[in-house]
Amino acid sequence: MHIHILGICGTFMGGAATLATKLGHKVTGSDANVYPPMSTMLESQGIEIIQGYDPEQLKPAPDLVVIGNAMSRGNPCVEYVLNNNLRYTSGPQWLQDYLLHDRWVMAVAGTHGKTTTASMLAWILDDCGYQPGFLVGGVLGNFGVSARLGESMFFVVEADEYDSAFFDKRSKFVHYHPRTLIMNNLEFDHADIFDDLKAIQRQFHHLVRTVPGNGRILAPYGVKNIDETLAMGCWSELEYIGDDGHWRADKKLADGSVFDVYLDDQLVGTVDWALVGDHNVNNALMAIAAARHVGVTANLACDALAKFINTKRRLEYKGEVNGITVYDDFAHHPTAIELTLGGLRAKLPQSRILAVLEPRSNTMKLGVHKHDLAPALAAANEVFLFQPDNIPWSVQEIADQCPQPAFCSDNIDTLVANIVESAQVGDTILVMSNGGFSGIHDKLLAALTAK
Repeated sequence: MHIHILGICGTFMGGAATLATKLGHKVTGSDANVYPPMSTMLESQGIEIIQGYDPEQLKPAPDLVVIGNAMSRGNPCVEYVLNNNLRYTSGPQWLQDYLLHDRWVMAVAGTHGKTTTASMLAWILDDCGYQPGFLVGGVLGNFGVSARLGESMFFVVEADEYDSAFFDKRSKFVHYHPRTLIMNNLEFDHADIFDDLKAIQRQFHHLVRTVPGNGRILAPYGVKNIDETLAMGCWSELEYIGDDGHWRADKKLADGSVFDVYLDDQLVGTVDWALVGDHNVNNALMAIAAARHVGVTANLACDALAKFINTKRRLEYKGEVNGITVYDDFAHHPTAIELTLGGLRAKLPQSRILAVLEPRSNTMKLGVHKHDLAPALAAANEVFLFQPDNIPWSVQEIADQCPQPAFCSDNIDTLVANIVESAQVGDTILVMSNGGFSGIHDKLLAALTAK
């Protein structure tokens, strides 16, 4: 078929485009915002990307239009599809109908850590010879792509709770029907589509309902939001991760770069790897436990993680200039910001950390978490905040709440100049955003070079 994807540069839709190409379909697509790494990854797959939503791109009509969840009524292409009765579907529904139905689906859900944990699980399976397929919301460090078909029945998918499409407001993950389900954590997010935490818990409950009785759910032990969700009904095997659960970790180094893994209080392996932070230790336990469900012993999974390369934009090293190091991270929720900073602080206890944040997510635009941002940034020595033009509240409010020096600007070049002026030899600059942030990383490295 000729499949045309609206919103193709989203991490999920870009991965789906890659899979459709591998299935033998002709794939084209369009997006309003095209930036790396997804745009370069798609181009490497020979997929034509059209900038914007001129309906002329739908002439002649493709066999199927896959509509991303960023599309809404009023979009010129959406209106053309409806007015001309073109065949259309959502990305998650396409994935289930054309790819997942006959696979052993291993889904990774949760507010935080989905991409990293799914990447770990895919790598463990691959390193142990399972040749899994996967679709993950980022470019996997060990594979260089965000999706592949795989050569076996196993398929790892990042299971996002965001809605499926303008015509299907169910969470994406209800389409996946996993046999192995990781529920990493559960907090309030996506305030643009969920009224409150209970609304998100209801969607997670719908996901739990799709796991078969001989399937398995991995969940953190003693987490109230998840316990309440499972109390709505659980019909599958259940394993808990955490100090009082089936699986636990004993850190040998404070930053989490070396830890022992215990299953029912029996030492089953040791992880010695390049990642840091308690959140990544927990992500690893989830991935190890999920891999065991399909037959990978824990010691082999631990050995695989020693060779794990984290996903792009997860504490990704961007460069060092004149003794000043720049990292990039996708963190955009207060909890993720706090965890990322905490992991970096544990890794570099003596370094000054300059935190650079762009509040960009839909939830941030609504100001839902704005009072939690200053506490989340506590581990940074200095804070630099960008004021996007599409946020109706003043980011200066966050700067005013920070106990450490904090600077705010609505101009990228001004922000870069202030960061570079403050930076000293031995400092670490951590940039956090879920978007391109106007190429601030390269601008910082260039300005530091010229300093």
